[in-house]
Amino acid sequence: MYESFYKLRAKPFSLLPDPAYLYLGKEHDLGFSILRYGLTNEAGFTVLTGEVGAGKTTLIRYLLNSLGDEVVVGLISNTNMQLASIMEWVADSFSIDVENMSGIGLYNALVDCFLQHYSQGKRVLLIVDEAQNLDEKSLESLRLISNINSDQHQLVQIILVGQPELRDMLQRPSLRQFAQRVSIDYHLARLSVVQTSNYVKHRLKVAGAVRMLFDPGAVGQIAYHSQGIPRLINNIADLGLVYGFAKKQPIVDEAIIKEVVQDRNRQGILPTHKLAAATC
Repeated sequence: MYESFYKLRAKPFSLLPDPAYLYLGKEHDLGFSILRYGLTNEAGFTVLTGEVGAGKTTLIRYLLNSLGDEVVVGLISNTNMQLASIMEWVADSFSIDVENMSGIGLYNALVDCFLQHYSQGKRVLLIVDEAQNLDEKSLESLRLISNINSDQHQLVQIILVGQPELRDMLQRPSLRQFAQRVSIDYHLARLSVVQTSNYVKHRLKVAGAVRMLFDPGAVGQIAYHSQGIPRLINNIADLGLVYGFAKKQPIVDEAIIKEVVQDRNRQGILPTHKLAAATC
């Protein structure tokens, strides 16, 4: 809608987790490096957490795009365990036919699958998104899966991705044995004001912008009201361009962002409390 007016090739602030737009600032760059380190060093469990909209899924997709054919990936996005057991979800993520399988038969099918990939010189990576929804029984099943190894090599590595509640859950005394298996634990922090500005500039550049389309006051408002959460930054900035286009303003200013925020607050979409994260 506004792309032609602002001379953009695409919408720069889509809410879809597109790795092409990933801003590898300090937090996300470190997160990516840690994920790669965990893979290289055969970490049994790696835990990645962050607030809703912090960019966890985008970072994971960026990681997947960086992997070669030597890594076989199983991805679980739906963690509603009322639909099936975690073992069934794991088997399905690796295209294992689980019909008429349960218990030891299902476990053995997973072992056979992982051993087959290992014999072909491949590594197996299981990623569980929204892992904060898992119960203790499911986590224990994942721990048993992680026990599968051969010749001192980890046959399957597991990355758990979730909201901060996941970290809280892993601190329970009842999950002490599981927590001891976690080799790497990283939390994606919110973006600062400076990082938010760089994030906005980065996404505009990827979308084809030849100049900054937000003035400093607008960026400050975006940083403050988004609290440094990328998804909220995208939401506010995208609407800022919509409102700017409607007003035929070549640069989105502070007044436009304030109008966007006011309208979104009336809908109860944006958080209203203050956080120190929106500082440098």
